[in-house]
Parts: sequence; C-alpha cells; structure tokens
Amino acid sequence: MLPTCIAAFPTAGACPLDEKGAIVGPGDVRLQASQAIANLVEALAAAGAELTDVLKTTVFVASGDRRDLVAAWDVVRGAFGEHDAPSTLLGVAALGYDGQLVEIEAVAAGPAAHPPSARPLPGHPLPDHPLTARPLTARPQPVEDA
Repeated sequence: MLPTCIAAFPTAGACPLDEKGAIVGPGDVRLQASQAIANLVEALAAAGAELTDVLKTTVFVASGDRRDLVAAWDVVRGAFGEHDAPSTLLGVAALGYDGQLVEIEAVAAGPAAHPPSARPLPGHPLPDHPLTARPLTARPQPVEDA
C-alpha cells in the first residue's frame, strides 16, 4: 500500500536512441524495446530511482500487428521482473522519430525528502517548468472546466 502522499515524477517517453541520438534497431521491436528500457533505467537513476520505484508505465508500439505489441511487452515485462507495475500497452500509428517503433513512459515514486526538482535530469529542456519543478502527489487535484 502506498502512503497517502508521495513524491512522484513522470518521465518523458524513453525512446530507443543511442548516445548519438540515432534510433537503435530499425525495424526490430525487441531491440528497440530493450534500448528504451535501458534509457528509462538511466533516466530513473539520474532522478535517484530505479525500475522498482515505477508506479505505472505506458508502452507505445508503432504497429497494428498484435505480435509486435506482444514482442515489446515481453521485453518490458522481463526487465521489470517481479515488480509488477500497472501498465498500458498501446498500438499507435506512428511515433516521433523516423523508424521509431517503441516508446515507454513511466511514473515513478521518489523520496519525499529529495523531490525531482532538486535533481534535474541532465539535458532537460525545461528545468523551471511547473510540471518538472515540483513533485506531483498521489492525490489528483480537481480540474475545473474552462
């Protein structure tokens, strides 16, 4: 059971990019899922977290073929091991990079005493953005209609 208030932070979509920003494994869903997981692990570590701190994931696969979705899911599920975070698996028409087949978003718990705003991720383009400059809470805030 989670505490009523936790520090949590969203990650931007982890993409299957290498250190030079090139897509890894064009046409290979499994290889791209593996690289996206590796990049997610790196982003989490930079924020002082790991896969076992992930509260939820969304896995996007640019394919209408269910076999590709299952292939990506097998890689993601294998990386999480015993940690069974709630997840959504979606087939989509396209993703942001040419040749990109997989992207993984995650929301992770972080230590309340050290919110993500105290540890900006390297290269984050908006360190003072309202959504990245403060931790989110587990309790949703009401949204008023415009």
